[in-house]
Amino acid sequence: MNYDIIVVGSGPGGYVTAIRASQLGLKTAIVERESLGGICLNWGCIPTKALLKSANVFEYLTHASDYGITVKEATADFDAMIKRSRDVASGMSNGIQFLMKKNKIDVLKGNGVIKAGKIVSVTDEAGATTEYTASKALIIATGARSRVLPNLPQDGEKIIGYRQAMTLPTQPKKLVVVGSGAIGIEFAYFYNAIGTEVTVVEYLPNIVPVEDEDVSKQLEKSFKKAGVNIMTNASVESVDTSGKGCVVTVKTAKGEEKIECDVVLSAVGIEANIENIGLEEVGIVVDKGRILVNDFYQTNIPGYYAIGDVVPGPALAHVASAEGIICVEKIAGHHPEPLNYGNIPGCTYCSPEVASVGMTEKAAKEAGYDIKVGKFPFSASGKASAAGAKDGFVKLIFDAKYGELLGGHMIGANVTEMVAELVAVRKLETTGEELIKTVHPHPTMSEAIMEAAAAAYGEVIHL
Repeated sequence: MNYDIIVVGSGPGGYVTAIRASQLGLKTAIVERESLGGICLNWGCIPTKALLKSANVFEYLTHASDYGITVKEATADFDAMIKRSRDVASGMSNGIQFLMKKNKIDVLKGNGVIKAGKIVSVTDEAGATTEYTASKALIIATGARSRVLPNLPQDGEKIIGYRQAMTLPTQPKKLVVVGSGAIGIEFAYFYNAIGTEVTVVEYLPNIVPVEDEDVSKQLEKSFKKAGVNIMTNASVESVDTSGKGCVVTVKTAKGEEKIECDVVLSAVGIEANIENIGLEEVGIVVDKGRILVNDFYQTNIPGYYAIGDVVPGPALAHVASAEGIICVEKIAGHHPEPLNYGNIPGCTYCSPEVASVGMTEKAAKEAGYDIKVGKFPFSASGKASAAGAKDGFVKLIFDAKYGELLGGHMIGANVTEMVAELVAVRKLETTGEELIKTVHPHPTMSEAIMEAAAAAYGEVIHL
């Protein structure tokens, strides 16, 4: 039972790593204790987008009259939305099974524990244990789970994490979301759109706090317009679940406030799945809950590697995939470039969508750059007006000296599909003036990127 490469975990880091390893001629196996595709395909990225699409379609129907269409009493079928989401997830997981067979990757079903000598011990559902050896490398890609706070113990019914939020038996009438990162904001949008009364509690001064401040303010404005109650500079002190519902005690600058709701969604981040997988026995170094690795994801123990949410860096599916590819290409003797963590796009799929890459305006100033800032609102975009999606803008930040794009920040319809252009611009070290002269098709939302660049240099046409 020997392999060249064994990958522990089959999320977007693990399965991509395994496929690339197989493409490079390495005999590969992947260990998975649950469903192929990991959290992303089964309980994260994909099923949440299915739910958000249902919410989006429902919003279109409820606003059909804005487009000259009459629709009689559209209603949200919560159970059907949940079922569609699960069906989409199941289909994607089956697709990964096909990719494993296509690439001749053995799937080792069960709970994997690493041992010395690049051995993985896999215990299946029946309790039988088999050991497998990796001659070249053992790659840890076990992902992460919902972080649990002491004052927000998740019981899976009244205080829940993201997994339960996707499969609630009934639609809550009132929901409190604790945390306004991507997970919290996406669920806040979904439930508000289908009629749940939603309150978002954020400890920091702005929602989506990693984003540029202008984006945070615009999203808060859009959410409040949609009926979401936003509480910033606020913290949940306790949740009383002794009654039929929940009573949430929230501490604000004005004092304590009590909010009644059916369910509390804890969306305060994630923690890596590094317990009970053999790290201590092998001697792999961990710091602040993450496995320490070098630029090519080797741990302190030769032959043992780690990628994705278990290592320092952004806990994003596309980051895990990129890390895995770099990792196995290095193992195979190729010469990949280390990943540039300063050029990783981030996306939040609420409505309006949020997408960004690089430095915020505040970060660029704090880094000492002399900057040029260009901003173009979608209210001035012909395509946005035609689509009835005028909320939001594109904001670009350039180094005034060399014209380098330091950061790009967007909020609006479909901006998650537009941000890759900015990632490529930064990768290729394209200047602001070159971006202005790059002809963008009309009418499109993407024109706003060209216009924002032009605005930074005093050449904007349509504003």
